Amino acid sequence: MTLRKTLLGTATLTLFALPTLAQDADLMVFDWSGFEDPELHQAYTEKYGSSPSFSFFADDDEAFQKIASGFKTDVAHPCSQMIGKYRDAGLIEPWDTSRIAEFGNLNPAFLNSSVFQDTSGTWFLPTDWASTAIAWNTEKVPAADVASLNVFLDPKYAGRVSIADNTDDAWALALLATGVSDWTSVSDAQFAAAAEWMRKAHANVRVYWQDPAELAQLMASGEVLVAWSWPDSVTQLQSDGYPIGFQREAAEGSSAFLCGYINIKDGPGSEDKAYDFMNAWYEDRSAAALLNNFGYGHANAKAMGQFDAATLTGSGLGDLAVPVLNQLPIPGDVRGHMQEEFEKVKAGF
Repeated sequence: MTLRKTLLGTATLTLFALPTLAQDADLMVFDWSGFEDPELHQAYTEKYGSSPSFSFFADDDEAFQKIASGFKTDVAHPCSQMIGKYRDAGLIEPWDTSRIAEFGNLNPAFLNSSVFQDTSGTWFLPTDWASTAIAWNTEKVPAADVASLNVFLDPKYAGRVSIADNTDDAWALALLATGVSDWTSVSDAQFAAAAEWMRKAHANVRVYWQDPAELAQLMASGEVLVAWSWPDSVTQLQSDGYPIGFQREAAEGSSAFLCGYINIKDGPGSEDKAYDFMNAWYEDRSAAALLNNFGYGHANAKAMGQFDAATLTGSGLGDLAVPVLNQLPIPGDVRGHMQEEFEKVKAGF
């Protein structure tokens, strides 16, 4: 991974950075910050001499709005709950899976939805999955305190917690904390209870983080002690020697997300290069980079076979004995209601 150093007081934190290679004008990838890491698409750079061009978004809603407003890109990297929205808006076209060499080795569970794959084709190529769970400073926060998601309500940590500025992750947290682990059938009463919990947590929030590098800085400096986090920040902080734990087994559970790539209709660049990019992503060495640099699992089940159970558990990808809220596709009107309510919470209403 290409890295940069950022000075935080007397601490130095290694963060993600843009690749130093020249970029390819014939392929535009719209992605999460950090996923420009050249180790995730090595075969592409070996073939063409450079990485694709990248543009970045902070959350799925921002990405959708930008593409729907006419932003030109060839492929984009949303998470699974957004695929139906892209399909309904007519913004994407199916992938030709005959051009994906490792397609037969993808974990079939990651395509087990008519939103992702139907008689019209395959609309979503899954690539990466992981948990959203509690990251905490192990020197300043007792392990007992993060045994429950209610740590986010604990007055002891007022102004020292952070939650993702992301509708899906915030709602996954609130629903789990109020006893719901399946968001595909949430009652009005359950919705109201989760929204009320979210408002209580909001009173403790120092900042809603927008990308893993931001959260890493907040936790490295000690400004934030407890966060609802993806593995990216935790993996980087731990590799740099910071005392950060990742609690996936809080009593109420943790969340699991799945992301991947969509083929944007009428993309301006090379379709051949889009397929070369995806084939590079599905290699064994890309799976290794994804696990080592991000703490994420790979959708290529064969590529994941290179890791033993101890490695997966140590990376936060082992089996869990607590509830897991899988961020599956949900109807657009339901997610729209969640998004609207989350904006109200952040605004203090």
